[in-house]
Amino acid sequence: MECTEFRVDMREPHPENIEKGRRYAELEFRLNHTMPMSEEYMQLLHEMFEGKIGEGSYVGAPMHIVCPDMVTIGDRCYINGGILMMARGGVTIEDDVQIAANVQLLANNHDLYDRQILTCKPVLIKEDAWIGAGATVLPGLCVGRHAVVGAASVVTKDVPDYAVVAGNPARIIKYLDPEGFGE
Repeated sequence: MECTEFRVDMREPHPENIEKGRRYAELEFRLNHTMPMSEEYMQLLHEMFEGKIGEGSYVGAPMHIVCPDMVTIGDRCYINGGILMMARGGVTIEDDVQIAANVQLLANNHDLYDRQILTCKPVLIKEDAWIGAGATVLPGLCVGRHAVVGAASVVTKDVPDYAVVAGNPARIIKYLDPEGFGE
């Protein structure tokens, strides 16, 4: 994964970003107050992600997503309620991903010395990964194909394909057999 950091100075607001942020905040509010899985909810979801949400995918309310225009969600993904995506650096979720409740995907942070500077790096969740409830994935990281992140884990390093990780910081506790996935 290309993981180039870029920086954003929050002291220099651009009028178009302010307007975009206001629009996304309104959409988020409407989503969080609309009957889940209704036709209206699904239309708002597609509007929120600007159509970059795949066929058969769903994101449950409540949600808090900063920069949803920087998020891409593949087909047949299920993201449970309570998701927090700080997506300024970009978040890509490939096909068939399962994300449990109260997960945090963080693609940006603050500079340690100048907190008005955002440091941004992408987060990638690969095909058929499963992220357990309350887990956190930090900026610039990749969760591999068919990998599992245990509940309440904090991912501080890339997770290899087929790995099961748990803890804070998350550590590999075992590998899944690729044959179990028909590979």
